[in-house]
Amino acid sequence: MTASSEVEARGLGGVGESVRRPDGSLKVSGEFAYASDLWMDGMLWGATLRSPYPRARIVSMDVGPALATPGVHAVLTHEDVPGSKLYGLGDVPDQPVLAEGEVRHQGEPIALVAADHPEIARKALARIAIGWEELEPVTDPRAVVADPARHRVQPLGGITRHQPVRVGDVDRARAGAAVVVSGEYEVGIQDQAFLGPESGLAVPAEDGGLDLYVSTQWLHGDIRQIAPCLNLPEDRIRMTLAGVGGAFGGREDLSMQIHAGMLALRTGKPVKMSYDRRESFFGHVHRHPAWMRYEYGATEDGRLLYADVEIILDGGAYTSSTLAVVGNAASLGVGPYEIPHIRIDAYGVYTNNPPCGAMRGFGAVQACFAYESMMDRLAAACGIGPLEVRRRNAVTQGSRLATGQVIDSPAPMAEMLDRLEAVPMPPPPDHSDLRDLPGGASQTTHGEGVVRAVGYGIGIKNICFSEGFDDLSTARVRLEVIGGEPAALVHTAAAEVGQGLVTLQAQIARTELGVEKVTVHTADNAVGDAGSSSASRQSYMTGGAVRAACEAVRARLLDLARRRLDGTHRDLAVRGGKIVSPSAGVLASVEEVLGTEVIEETREYRHRPTVPMDPVTGQGDSHTQLALCVHRAVVDVDVELGLVKVVELAAVQDVGRIMNRQALEGQIHGGSAQGLGLAVLEEIVVSGGTVRNPSFTDYLIPTILDMPPMRLDILEHPDPNAPYGLRGAGEPPTLSSTPAIVAAVRAATGRPLARVPVRPEHIVFEAGG
Repeated sequence: MTASSEVEARGLGGVGESVRRPDGSLKVSGEFAYASDLWMDGMLWGATLRSPYPRARIVSMDVGPALATPGVHAVLTHEDVPGSKLYGLGDVPDQPVLAEGEVRHQGEPIALVAADHPEIARKALARIAIGWEELEPVTDPRAVVADPARHRVQPLGGITRHQPVRVGDVDRARAGAAVVVSGEYEVGIQDQAFLGPESGLAVPAEDGGLDLYVSTQWLHGDIRQIAPCLNLPEDRIRMTLAGVGGAFGGREDLSMQIHAGMLALRTGKPVKMSYDRRESFFGHVHRHPAWMRYEYGATEDGRLLYADVEIILDGGAYTSSTLAVVGNAASLGVGPYEIPHIRIDAYGVYTNNPPCGAMRGFGAVQACFAYESMMDRLAAACGIGPLEVRRRNAVTQGSRLATGQVIDSPAPMAEMLDRLEAVPMPPPPDHSDLRDLPGGASQTTHGEGVVRAVGYGIGIKNICFSEGFDDLSTARVRLEVIGGEPAALVHTAAAEVGQGLVTLQAQIARTELGVEKVTVHTADNAVGDAGSSSASRQSYMTGGAVRAACEAVRARLLDLARRRLDGTHRDLAVRGGKIVSPSAGVLASVEEVLGTEVIEETREYRHRPTVPMDPVTGQGDSHTQLALCVHRAVVDVDVELGLVKVVELAAVQDVGRIMNRQALEGQIHGGSAQGLGLAVLEEIVVSGGTVRNPSFTDYLIPTILDMPPMRLDILEHPDPNAPYGLRGAGEPPTLSSTPAIVAAVRAATGRPLARVPVRPEHIVFEAGG
């Protein structure tokens, strides 16, 4: 469809409009059905026994007392797994369905119970008698890198992936640098903190298969892991997406899917499993904590000459997404800057700490905190401003990344910095309302000791899957007359996890087919794979698939119209439910042309190919698309008590093409909020491999009182390689908001602040700074 045709589709709820979400009012009113609301007559409740230790050997286990508990229908251990006892994302199935012999992290599943009531199931779990031999946990990822053979957590070894990047000659460049700055940085474990805990319902089917209703991010990815463990062919597992209460990467890995399936198949009854909040902290992966060492050399005027970088990412006991996280951290490890000489060594390691995997911006978030902190350090050493040092080193279209990949689409970083600088500052602080000060309603200050400061951050994030992954999405579109008007049905397996994908699919169908009535089918595996709702890829990939399927339907509709309109009109189009010709105007309605015909087409969409990073040099066109976001943070800091209030965030982001402004703004706000959380609030505290704060009482996330007003400037520089020219937008704000906030706190306090989240003691004392 041409640009003019899209304009004519406005008003139908098409691309570019802020269309109201169909699930919005239901979620606000509490009527939306989440996975935890699932119910079926006669269902049983499943529960999981988990390890209290980060590392221990199971010496003995007696499930007899649990099985003898009235109301208990099944108690299962690793011996009861019908098929493969290991599963995992990608090509590394190293995670036990249920622990056998040794547990490698606190919370590892050991046994399952199905009972008539959840309380009965919990009591039965407590009656499982286990003899333990505690083992010394491996908890220091730096020690693993130093001696992986000595610090071995599992048979695969100590290091998941080591990805070097080599460009030029760093040692020679160091000798010629006028300015050298260095720093060591640390990122704590952040949790996705979604509000809807893991939940699902497994129903045994008459054909010996299974119907699963789960909240997940990737239906087909789940099935590929579930089927071998349940010893079922993939086509005997039917998955339907249940209502998802947030995801942010935490639902890419399996949680209760195999466990519920095992219990359902064993008992012959539907089985529901639903985690409470504490179990949720142990039932999904988290953001990788990171330890990073950076050294930059530059000319006197702040132009970068070299970067020497080491990044260590703790993946916990199993592989999960660590391979891809390391790839992202390595390829984007020096950010959106032109640097002629680069040496990066990025490592992912196994430990007995909590398992880590996908979380919004994975790999790129950790590196962004370090490289943006380094840019501020370089600016100070050269005596120039933080924005100016970034302008002097900014990439643009035609620049090369550290991997050698040429940025072949618009990368208006300098323009974005100029526009950010032009955003008005918030008014000066007014101490008349104590709620606006750090500490808020607790009235810890009347303004004394409060310092206001400004900081900046820039992030660059890859969009879609990278490094040669066969990334695709499938869409089926059906057009017919229902109730006297044309109606389209869009069917994909793409998971709506809160990002507004259902809304967007309907917008694309309205735009391409020119009809107003569009229904989006519940996501299930009755249609082909749509890939994961991650990597900011669904608008690009499923949007591309829906568009392709709609184009095929439209072509058949117009061919039908030509045949039914005597074939004399060749330049037909469909707009506003009408078949039109530029020369003859409106010729017929879509329903008149369709009659009783049903047109249905299925299409797969793939982005342009990528390649893996070279294992020695890190070179290669590993990414599909790149997105930039820049942030300015204004903060008030009580330097005497160490309390921080983020007064305002301003963001400039290039999105290629605005598909739905309201939804887009929500994504930028949400990503910025998660970056704020990482900067000053959120951390899973781990000591000796044991989690100390698995609750929302002690794990703090930003509330409406913590999230400041935001000023947004959204640019549209279309990417010629992407559907509609769009650029994935959900993750980049998470990258740049964290270093911007920390930079502002540094400016207010004079502390180096090399670790996030920043805690009060880091501000008041030297510790951790």
